[in-house]
Amino acid sequence: MTGTDVSAPSEPPAGTSPDGGGSPSGEAFPDGGGSAFAAQLGALRADGERAGRYRVDVDARWICPTVPHGGLMAALAARAMATELAVPDQRLRSLTAVFAAPVPAGPVTVDVEVLRRGRSMSQAKATVHGEGATSGHTTLAVFGGPRAGFAFTDPTMPAVPPPSDCPSFRDEPPDGEGPVTVPFWDQVEGRPAMGHAPWDDYVPDRSDCATWYRFDQPPRGADGALDPLALVTLCDTMPASVEERMGPGQPDWWGPSTDLTVHLLGESRAEWVLAAMRAHRAGDGYASVEVMLWDPDVGLVAYGTQVMFFTFPGGPPPPEQRVPTDQRG
Repeated sequence: MTGTDVSAPSEPPAGTSPDGGGSPSGEAFPDGGGSAFAAQLGALRADGERAGRYRVDVDARWICPTVPHGGLMAALAARAMATELAVPDQRLRSLTAVFAAPVPAGPVTVDVEVLRRGRSMSQAKATVHGEGATSGHTTLAVFGGPRAGFAFTDPTMPAVPPPSDCPSFRDEPPDGEGPVTVPFWDQVEGRPAMGHAPWDDYVPDRSDCATWYRFDQPPRGADGALDPLALVTLCDTMPASVEERMGPGQPDWWGPSTDLTVHLLGESRAEWVLAAMRAHRAGDGYASVEVMLWDPDVGLVAYGTQVMFFTFPGGPPPPEQRVPTDQRG
């Protein structure tokens, strides 16, 4: 399977945006309390020779499963755009990334174009590509300060056990279920709270599932808020909903992203955030999926959606095995 108040005081606390939350600018989380995520984003540097160009070495620890995690790469693009905009009172509100070609670990270039730098809202575009490559990921983003408007949250957080009562993805799997080594999951821990493990024997009837996530080294600002770009990264975890709907006994498969859209809706200070996932439809080798990230104290803090496609290392399954087990004749 592979996310600011213009009238605020002019001197916010170090490491925060004027509204008290962490700004997604290039200087928002200078050390992140020793966080590997903050260090990776903090390694982004202006090229110095070409305006709007940034360079960074992407560590292999973020590979998931064969190239660095798409959410992490979108976060790097967003950090470069925020740095180029240099408008700290406008927070990242949404982004959409299109993954045209894989971007490997190692030297990476980010080319940023400011589409509009407005007084209360700005838009930018960033293209991320590996050394010598002509294509990679292109991300569009919207930044904006707060505005007068309605306020409500329509969905509700699923009722699930707390993380302390949930198994970890890092637990030893049952006999005969070999672990899959993916470096990204050495940085982020997941604890499934709703749904089934791949080796469970069950009859599927829905795609809904939920997992608690936390960074081993959470990137936090001086006020304790999680870097919003960490939420962007955690949104790129949606293929589990397809696995839940298909049921047990599936061949090995991966679900790379064709795109990723993330809406940032609030700040999180929680140790764990809950990712509630759902698959809308699968067909023609693609699937439409979504995720809601919940802070148990604050509520809905991010929403993500994407179209993913299927790859089968051992070859695609026969037609009769391409529908959920409860729909087979």
